[in-house]
Amino acid sequence: MAEKFDNLEEHLEKFVENIRQLGIIVSDFQPSSQPGLNQKLNFMITGLQDIDKCRQQLHDINVPLEAFEYIDQGRNPQLYTKECLERALAKNEQVKGKIDTMTKFKSLLISELTKVFPEEMAKYKAIHGDDPPS
Repeated sequence: MAEKFDNLEEHLEKFVENIRQLGIIVSDFQPSSQPGLNQKLNFMITGLQDIDKCRQQLHDINVPLEAFEYIDQGRNPQLYTKECLERALAKNEQVKGKIDTMTKFKSLLISELTKVFPEEMAKYKAIHGDDPPS
């Protein structure tokens, strides 16, 4: 899997370097530098074709749109992953708290119902077992 990304990364680095060199040529353009400019433009086209070929290897990769929003905002996309994990952890703790509360409520309810309706609760416990909720 990493090979796919390494290949794409290599092509992107070459493409960025080619664009940087192209910018240098264009910023100080002289008519004598036309052949070099044409060569860099052809390298740029080849680079885009190479990047497009890498796309086929990565077709099964899904990136959440929120990650792109982080990038558009100038934020590190790794923060998106961190914040997703933090939200999942907080939600997990919230659900665990609800489960604990419901377990305590069930225990208390059974205890109180046993005091008020001892015969019915004996039948209930016979059917559902005497195991106290944990």
